[in-house]
Amino acid sequence: MAEPAAVTLVVGDEELLADRAVSSIVEAARAAESGAEVQELLGGKVEPGDLTTLASPSLFGDRSIVVIRSAQDLAKEVIAEIVSYAARPADDVVLVLVHPGGVKGKALVEGVKKAGAQVITVSKVTKAGERLDFIRNEVKRAGRTIAPAAAQALLDAVGNDLRELAAACNQLAFDTPMDKKTIDESAVARYHRGRAEVSGFTVADAAVEGRLRDALEQVRWALNTGVAPVLLVSALAGGLRSLAKVGGAPRNLRGGQLASHLGMPPWKVDRVKRQLNGWGPEGLSLALQAIATADEQVKGGGADPAYALEHTIQVIVANRTGR
Repeated sequence: MAEPAAVTLVVGDEELLADRAVSSIVEAARAAESGAEVQELLGGKVEPGDLTTLASPSLFGDRSIVVIRSAQDLAKEVIAEIVSYAARPADDVVLVLVHPGGVKGKALVEGVKKAGAQVITVSKVTKAGERLDFIRNEVKRAGRTIAPAAAQALLDAVGNDLRELAAACNQLAFDTPMDKKTIDESAVARYHRGRAEVSGFTVADAAVEGRLRDALEQVRWALNTGVAPVLLVSALAGGLRSLAKVGGAPRNLRGGQLASHLGMPPWKVDRVKRQLNGWGPEGLSLALQAIATADEQVKGGGADPAYALEHTIQVIVANRTGR
């Protein structure tokens, strides 16, 4: 991997691609120095002087990787500090700023660009043809190929969310026998057939709405009917991310304007608004952390994916009243 830039701005509202860009930078930094420590911060939590502290030389001379997500929420004083730092970054620090684009926090974007920061733009995938390209590339990343009709069938079964599509592609590549050179439509029908979109999102809706019994019954039914655990985790993650997006949207936007800003259909925005009742920032943060742990466990990090899913649902419901 190439040596990462001292300061990188990842800009764009395609969350999966932004996360992958951050991961690639972190991996590159750790490839150059395995002992590099990662510090992750949210923009709204960064105080003036924090960056100076984090960028101070380590007593042990180790490299530091500082990732600031939701950089649009940084205070003006902090933005000024970061822009100044970007012009003269420390040698042993890799700073990554993640900004969704848009007007909020524009001063940060323009300032670090002028200071010479590397910029990675992650464009929103909005067209069906682009999603099909994404599916083909995901399957290729897994060392397989997929027939055009199979790619379309997978898109129809799983839906448009890139995280869900990525999880479905990885699971399909893993489940399809290696002696089949190309994943065909019959393989997609065997493993998906639209079940993930129905049962996965049913589980997610029940969990984020605090209906523990319903969510546990649905997840057991889904597992018994063959829905892959990774797809259920993806659906739960999608439900929580929708809460975060709608909850963090500008208060002055309404109706179609809000739906356009969020990239969601109006009916979904209305449903998520209702689901937000009882959720606070702290509870949502803890629920998202639980999802990250579950994602690791169902992909081989844990012994029992079913237990991991049930435990995660319990954590989500328990944190619904967290503030």
